[in-house]
Amino acid sequence: MAVATDTLERIVEGALAEDVGEGDVTTEAIVDPDAMGTAVLVTRAPGVVAGLAAAESVFRALDPDIRFERLVDEGTMLGAPASVARVSGSLRAILTGERTALNFIGRLSGIATLTRHYVDAIEGTGVAILDTRKTTPGLRALEKHAVACGGGHNHRGGLDDGVLVKDNHLGAVDSVGAAVERVRAATDLPIEVECDTLEQVGEAVSAGADAILLDNMSLDELRAAASLVAGRVRLEASGGVTLDTVRAVAETGVDEISIGALTHSAPSLDVSLELT
Repeated sequence: MAVATDTLERIVEGALAEDVGEGDVTTEAIVDPDAMGTAVLVTRAPGVVAGLAAAESVFRALDPDIRFERLVDEGTMLGAPASVARVSGSLRAILTGERTALNFIGRLSGIATLTRHYVDAIEGTGVAILDTRKTTPGLRALEKHAVACGGGHNHRGGLDDGVLVKDNHLGAVDSVGAAVERVRAATDLPIEVECDTLEQVGEAVSAGADAILLDNMSLDELRAAASLVAGRVRLEASGGVTLDTVRAVAETGVDEISIGALTHSAPSLDVSLELT
């Protein structure tokens, strides 16, 4: 999921407003206004790099003349320690933007790294790893980009670009068929229906759903659903999938596995800024 320039700038502006406020009191008291410097951004743990564009945007927002040199491509798996970028220019801008830039790289690289672990765990199955909408408010575009850097695939970006009929939606109508009929009349978007039982799976297929979300089903239930559907619609498994269980889920015959933990539970990668 590519991040639009205006979206990135808006996110960075908010992050800097939060951290800098009325000004960096410490840096402005100690560092001369015309002082120049160079620093390297270094990862301290193995992982997949993401967030370099956000870091660059941070420094450029503080000083448009800053030079930001990417030393690796986003999505690269690195050992540690590893230098990922070099920033040169106003020392005040470098020191003021340090924490915000590192927060972006650490958070997004952590998501990319966890995603890569899941992708590697199901290698050879042909199944796709998907993210969800369980993202940090305001950071969804960046976090979904990080998932893509890790080799995962993006589910819908928001409520306006995809249809997912969930259990609470079904509670408002008489049947799965009625829900699909109403959505079909309202949009041309593909329709996915969340199903908790094999009976609902059959109803969703009969109603003409384009995809089915198999929620919190056991391995036996997932295999039965795959057999019932027989390739007629796309099957997505979700609910409590871990690195220990993801391959077994992938081998049941589903097409995709969505994992909220990619964005809501990924540990940040340790990243530092070192003046040279």
